[in-house]
Parts: sequence; C-alpha cells; structure tokens
Amino acid sequence: MEKQGLLEFPCDFPLKIMGTAAPDFAQAIAAVVGEHARDFDPATIEMRASSGGKYLSLTCTVRATSQAQLDTLYRALTSHPMVKVVL
Repeated sequence: MEKQGLLEFPCDFPLKIMGTAAPDFAQAIAAVVGEHARDFDPATIEMRASSGGKYLSLTCTVRATSQAQLDTLYRALTSHPMVKVVL
C-alpha cells in the first residue's frame, strides 16, 4: 500500500458526477471513468435524479491506485461537456 496525503492506495474512491439528465449521460460518464479505472463496473453506478428531473447525479466508485490517477480522472470528468459538477 502506498500512502499519498490522506489516502492510502489502492482504495475504493466514490466520485459524484452531476449533469443534465440526458438519455446517454450515464453511458458517457461510464466510458470516461472506464478509460481511467480499467476495473470499473458500470453496473455499480448509483443514479439519482433531481427533484425537478432536470439533473442527474451519478456516484461512481472506482478502485483508485494513485493520486495521479484520481487527478487525471477528475480532469477528464470536469472537462466533459455533459458534466456540471464533480465532487
């Protein structure tokens, strides 16, 4: 195990991704996450629609192997045109 900052790697790391509720939002995000976390299973995505149904929140838990991997994944998600916020 490798400790970087407050995290010890490898670890399960949840990412919350919010965007407009488009029909292909979950598939697009699963593809981006899968590029950076090869063992990510899209079937584990937790989805929650906003009360008005305009936005969709996805929780994707990845097996993170390094801070660099998480940083790269965060940059890829925040630069995606369908994504509004990543936490």
